[in-house]
Amino acid sequence: MAPEETAEAESVLQSFERRFLAARTLRYFPWQSLEEKLRDSSGPELLLNILQKTVKHPLCVKHPRSVKYVRCFLSELIRKPSGDSVTLSESTAIVSHGTTGLVTWDAALYLAEWAIENPAAFAHRTVLELGSGAGLTGLAICKTCCPSTYVFSDCHSCVLEQLRGNILLNGLSLEPDTTDPERHPGHNAHDTESPRVTVAQLDWDVVTAPELAAFRPDVIIAADVLYCPETVISLVRVLQRLSACLKDQQAPEAYIAFTVRSPETCWLFTNELGQVGIPWEAVPHHNQKLFPYEEHSDMAILKLML
Repeated sequence: MAPEETAEAESVLQSFERRFLAARTLRYFPWQSLEEKLRDSSGPELLLNILQKTVKHPLCVKHPRSVKYVRCFLSELIRKPSGDSVTLSESTAIVSHGTTGLVTWDAALYLAEWAIENPAAFAHRTVLELGSGAGLTGLAICKTCCPSTYVFSDCHSCVLEQLRGNILLNGLSLEPDTTDPERHPGHNAHDTESPRVTVAQLDWDVVTAPELAAFRPDVIIAADVLYCPETVISLVRVLQRLSACLKDQQAPEAYIAFTVRSPETCWLFTNELGQVGIPWEAVPHHNQKLFPYEEHSDMAILKLML
């Protein structure tokens, strides 16, 4: 980078640091200067440096800004030179309308960050997400990893309503919700740059093998769904059904991200996988640079070979 470009980047970095530490209103940040610098080859490095000087700044780690302020800041900051960003509507309550699916949990952020760093795992493939919740992981994958088809799924009506709204809020078009193989979005070729997107109501305990087979996934993902023994058992059963009904096609990969809240629950998951003959391996930890995580949050991703 030329000396004058280095000086300009340093000026942008310092401006963001000062304004963030002072908790200035977001409209006073030098967004236009940032967008100009993001067109340079140094753009991604500058974004990471800004994160280290703002959200990850030692003072902000010790005395965190409000969650609302940080997420509004990140919704403006975390974008590629194309201008892609993810906007979410979600609940401020941990449990709302009898479900935890209306809020984004750390493992969803962790899986989204891993996906952004590993886009080849999803590019030009059909992705089925189990327990999509507010939709952050899927939206990040749709905007950065170029899947051909993305199927969001959940079982709670309130979650599905919010999920559809978040998809439309991010400029994606929704295909009809259907499990008919002849009409499913993964059935025919798609000739546009945006992925085919659908939302499916999927109850793990009652969904049938033909319904699962209709999705024809190449990749299956789930984030933060191992929060109690009952959901662990249900998840393993649906993964077993997927494995059995997709034997006629190339075996899909599955990535399950979770926060390690209870060693017993993690042991139950891996033990149940072994009981049904699904091998797995731990995905190496990646640097948590992109999102604000809960302090001391221990997360992991398992890759399953269905």
